[in-house]
Amino acid sequence: MDFQAFRNRVNISEEGLYREFFRKHRDKIKVKKEDVAIRNLKKIFEAALSLSNKKGFSAMSMRDLSAGAGLSMGALYSYFSSKDELLDMIQQQSERIVADVLIDQVEGIEDPRLKLKRAILTHLYLSEIMHPWFYFSYMEAKNLGKEVQKKAIELALFTEKIFFDIIEQGEQGRIFRDVNKELVSAVIKAMLQDWYLKRWKYEMRNISVEEYAAFVVDLVDSYLLS
Repeated sequence: MDFQAFRNRVNISEEGLYREFFRKHRDKIKVKKEDVAIRNLKKIFEAALSLSNKKGFSAMSMRDLSAGAGLSMGALYSYFSSKDELLDMIQQQSERIVADVLIDQVEGIEDPRLKLKRAILTHLYLSEIMHPWFYFSYMEAKNLGKEVQKKAIELALFTEKIFFDIIEQGEQGRIFRDVNKELVSAVIKAMLQDWYLKRWKYEMRNISVEEYAAFVVDLVDSYLLS
């Protein structure tokens, strides 16, 4: 499955992300016209992600965000009550999408090798589609409140647990050799994070997400089968 096939399969678009976000947080957002809310959420998110990457979320003020989004302070407060709430909302949205898509994409696959390959491809391709969200979520996790930070850690462990369970299934079926499953799962996660945290390295070397995905899959597969 190449990147374009994955994009068509999961059907994630920018508008779809903001529409889903609006419906998920409808009780907190005071703007009731969906199309207006989606347009403004896009402006707010793009400004927040851009400013965060430049100066850090903690250093960004509400006035910075207001100017970046081209919206008044009053308009901003129609969507969230504070900067911390915005951070929490962005974090929750990205966490939920990763969990839902990963589970959906591996469900029903019996062959552990194919299942692990699909999980790795899904995570990488999803991080390519949602790169600013993934980068933001990782870099700003330190600024989250304790409860939200705990959820972010749980999501990281949740994705590692998906890899762990697949490897365990492969071991039990005598397809994979006996390995330290926790360590292998953690290393897989680290390789996936390297793609969206240091993507400049791969752009500089003209390595596409499909080439990187094939390399990670081959590396992990070779280790588990050797």
